[in-house]
Amino acid sequence: MRIGMISPYSLTVPGGVQGQILGLARALRAAGESVRVLAPCDGPPPEPFVTPLGNCIPTGANGSVAPIAPDPAAQLRTIRALRDEDFDLLHLHEPMAPGPAMTALLLKPAPIVATFHRAGASVGYDTLRPLFARGARRIDRRFAVSEDAKALAYEALGGSWEIVFNGVDVAEFRDGPVRKAEGPTILFVARHEERKGLVVLLDAMAHLDASVRLWVAGTGPETARLQTLHAGDPRISWLGELDDAEKAEAMRGADVFCAPSLHGESFGIVLLEAMAAGTAVVASNLPGYARVARLGKDARLVPPDDAVALAGALEAVLGDRNERDELIRSGRDRADHFSMRRLAGIYQNAYHELVPT
Repeated sequence: MRIGMISPYSLTVPGGVQGQILGLARALRAAGESVRVLAPCDGPPPEPFVTPLGNCIPTGANGSVAPIAPDPAAQLRTIRALRDEDFDLLHLHEPMAPGPAMTALLLKPAPIVATFHRAGASVGYDTLRPLFARGARRIDRRFAVSEDAKALAYEALGGSWEIVFNGVDVAEFRDGPVRKAEGPTILFVARHEERKGLVVLLDAMAHLDASVRLWVAGTGPETARLQTLHAGDPRISWLGELDDAEKAEAMRGADVFCAPSLHGESFGIVLLEAMAAGTAVVASNLPGYARVARLGKDARLVPPDDAVALAGALEAVLGDRNERDELIRSGRDRADHFSMRRLAGIYQNAYHELVPT
């Protein structure tokens, strides 16, 4: 079976959905499936099995910036690729995002499986609901990565849904080089924007011991301002953008991974990555995170936007080796449950039910 997997987002821009698409494609190919990914790419494609569809046009969405490609040139490339590849089945991610995924949905040259990742509010769903509902009727199997993602899409589109999960390549994070840390170290990895809560973590640092170090990975619209505000704190290291290997290396080197997001998280894949790397997790008690990291078993979860509570949780985990070891043990088991290999098997069953071979 020839499977065409389509991303609306540029695969050369870091992002959770992009990582899921590439990881799933690798796992499916390792399981013997013929998978090709069609996607915008701002530069060389990240894998040989990726067909680039042109550059993205960064667009504000859900408190973040979505690197989508809604321009006519990208749609013409999509149409040409679909014609040339003659896929037996299409797997669309975020099919209602303007660009290649929506174009493939409208054309529908083969049976369609769709995965919905987004949670929270959506202006598009609110304003284009009738159009989206008609397009959704062209989807043969609908998956959502969480109950929150399903709730957003179901309200606008109706229909039958299956809940899956975001997968993690456990081996990629579990084994490999370790970034050297000097003293107890906290790691933050995310885009520097309001909803990711970096401001809260930086405020929490004022309540932590002078020996505690913080690695801040990523960049974003708040980077320059926050670097200026905290320029006098030598405990904070600004690592910039990390590739996947560098991120895994930092996770294996840190004592605690902190995800202080304020809202808008449909699924805590980054928590699973840290768990697979053998790092204890402290995170905001958001529904998307709590479904991945069970309170008191896999992570310490605290109220969002509470720097004092966050500092207390970080201090407790850093100061109690027994608790940290237990969180690490349980977290590794939890990451295995959400492995990309297991997720690929779920999708394989759906593909072969739609297109028997």
